[in-house]
Amino acid sequence: MHSSSNIIKFADDTTVLGLISKNNKSAYREEVQRLTAWCKANSLSLSVGKTKEIVVDFRRAQSDHSPLIIDGSSVEIVKSTKFLGVHLAENFTWSLNTSSISKKD
Repeated sequence: MHSSSNIIKFADDTTVLGLISKNNKSAYREEVQRLTAWCKANSLSLSVGKTKEIVVDFRRAQSDHSPLIIDGSSVEIVKSTKFLGVHLAENFTWSLNTSSISKKD
């Protein structure tokens, strides 16, 4: 595993966190490919249709992010996602999570 990547498992969900520095996405993409190969070798399947990618980029000059490819299919890039019950947004504000919690009351 690359030192700039982490894999988090919870029940049947897997999350890959990758730090991309100097616009070099290779370590992150290699980690995803390694995970994909490991799943295949262990008779596990990744549901690419359920897989989402969220990009958090605080640089002033942001560039377009090409989609991640798993088994020939593009992974959807989303602006927000729910991770272990917490709504995360690409800009890391808490407004989406706060709104979700306040609607439950």
